[in-house]
Amino acid sequence: MHALFEEAGKFMAGRILSEADTSAQVELDSGKRVKVKAAHILLKFEKPSPSELIAQAQAVAESIELDLAWEFAPEDEFGFADLARDYFSENATLVQQAGALFRVYDAPHYFRRAGKGRFKKASAEILQQALAAIEKKKALLAQIDEWAAALGRGECPQPIRDQLYKILFKPDKNAPEYKAVVDASRATHTAPLDLLQKAGAIDSAYQFHWKRFLFENFPKGTGFPAVTAPVIADELPLSTAQAYSIDDSQTTEIDDALSVQGLGTGTVVLGIHIAAPGLAIQPGSAIDQLGRARLSTVYMPGYKITMLPDDVVQTYTLDEGRANPAVSLYVTIDEATLEFKSSETKLERVHVAANLRHDQLDSVVTEEWLSNPEFEHKNDPQRLSDLRPQLSFLHRLAKELKARREVVRGKPENFNRPDYNFRLVGNHGAEPTGDEQVQISVRQRGAPLDLIVAEAMIVANSTWGSWMAELGVPGIYRSQASMAPGVKVRMGTKALPHAGIGVKAYSWATSPLRRYTDLVNQWQIIACARHGKTAALAAPFKPKDADLFSIISSFDGAYSAYNGYQAGMERFWTLKYVEQNGITELNATVFKEGPGGSFLVRADDIPLVFPVLGAQNLPRGARLKVKLGEVDEITLDIHGTVIERLDDPADSSDDGPVEDAEEDDDTVGGPIAIAVDMNEAEATNTDNPTP
Repeated sequence: MHALFEEAGKFMAGRILSEADTSAQVELDSGKRVKVKAAHILLKFEKPSPSELIAQAQAVAESIELDLAWEFAPEDEFGFADLARDYFSENATLVQQAGALFRVYDAPHYFRRAGKGRFKKASAEILQQALAAIEKKKALLAQIDEWAAALGRGECPQPIRDQLYKILFKPDKNAPEYKAVVDASRATHTAPLDLLQKAGAIDSAYQFHWKRFLFENFPKGTGFPAVTAPVIADELPLSTAQAYSIDDSQTTEIDDALSVQGLGTGTVVLGIHIAAPGLAIQPGSAIDQLGRARLSTVYMPGYKITMLPDDVVQTYTLDEGRANPAVSLYVTIDEATLEFKSSETKLERVHVAANLRHDQLDSVVTEEWLSNPEFEHKNDPQRLSDLRPQLSFLHRLAKELKARREVVRGKPENFNRPDYNFRLVGNHGAEPTGDEQVQISVRQRGAPLDLIVAEAMIVANSTWGSWMAELGVPGIYRSQASMAPGVKVRMGTKALPHAGIGVKAYSWATSPLRRYTDLVNQWQIIACARHGKTAALAAPFKPKDADLFSIISSFDGAYSAYNGYQAGMERFWTLKYVEQNGITELNATVFKEGPGGSFLVRADDIPLVFPVLGAQNLPRGARLKVKLGEVDEITLDIHGTVIERLDDPADSSDDGPVEDAEEDDDTVGGPIAIAVDMNEAEATNTDNPTP
């Protein structure tokens, strides 16, 4: 005696070895013995053999027309044998009964399962809906096949082009566009990104990087709604100081300016004046919401996405020739010893006499020009000559402040590596196309003007940070517990030491037009200036305010993404520079070991870090001549091969210039992490499961 039974959604048949009231021992054709519940046994038979029954029943099942079977089926619940007798004849054979079972089991849209071997037919309405869904799915599968075939031929269907960045980075894995890319990649044995490149889905490397960034960070676009910059209601006194800002020529958000009063009297007053949008923009206002959504200005060569609308920025920026609202920190300093005597914060209007520009003046404002009153350039600008005493004092002060910080820091700050300026020829602030001629120039870190501004901002941020803490007013701080390897800079609401800078507390408050954290801190500082010891009661953000922690978390993520994009686009334009100038060889310096036996090197004359092969046991600081390989503008990848070593190995050691750990984390090209998963199991068609 044989039995046909259902087990875990599959139909099997075998010889009955023994049988009890509730179960039976059945031997399958494979020799395996299984215990089957009596309720699961659907048919018992002598002939044919189990395997023959299964094969013959499957053939019968294929011949059954589902529409006709549905018409014959009773309205009430029925068994498969009942349907076989209605469909075939009153004397339906064993094979026909088994065939009816297989057919109705495979058609859940026609027949709902009601138990072992029991079914109930779907209503006409539900059946029509199910059949329509099946047809729709068939059409969709056909569309996927058509798109996949087009990709395989090197053609990109428009729907896939339109969904490119979603497919690659945030896919809906059930979407037909995604499935077509996966199917085509499998069929052609080509990586998805390479497949899409060959199919012409990517218009240009620059557009790929730009649109990917927008997709991930600005999915609704970079435009602003129409807003009006509010007027500052306060009657602000006019400062007696004459201030001047120091920025590069591309800066339109001028946040800070400096002034010096009292030279030659023995007591000098340093003024650090910060643009004051916080006096007009209120927390929770429409403009505040715009700033909080973006959190920072995004910078890249030739272009930027501002945190605030340009009209708003121009209302509060520290433009020359006008009296601008400012939050001013005045520090009284002993002119001879440069010791700080006192500090005071004022809300006022400050006349900005000049907007000085780094790139135009770095060659003029040199160490010698500042330290030697008799030294003259041939054509010094008159207004720069008028500021020479103030700049000379500020430079002397900046060097002293830096030296003091380095004592606390425990080691000098290194300015061994230059900063680089990128200029796209013919681009005047418009969105680049990626085809512009790029010029790269060097601005040495620690140049006098750079040092003056940097030290003044550290004074303001550390002074205001400590002041807020003294008054019990929370703020947003950056801190670093120590200079030990792996100890990172963190953001928080407590005034903790910043070991890397060498100060007791460090808030971010000097760029309120460009960073949202600075605008938040400015609101807090304004409360301190207005209310003194009771500022904690009046400040917009109270101690342990959950909103502050939310801002920090959001800012950290956005700022990291923005900086990563800026670094990536600087690398893109550096690789463009290499291509445009036909550079095939470079001199470079080893700074650490890379993967796979390579070494990471830093080019001597352009901002490029890349791996090189072809040498062993290279110490940090070894100087090499390197032959460059091909540039990949999509992955931002380039490799090199060592041609020769330029320094004497006998004179070198593995202790090249030591730089801060964070500075070693340079952008290096490589495979782009995409979200297309080629290891996922291929989807099966669940409409017609196989018995």
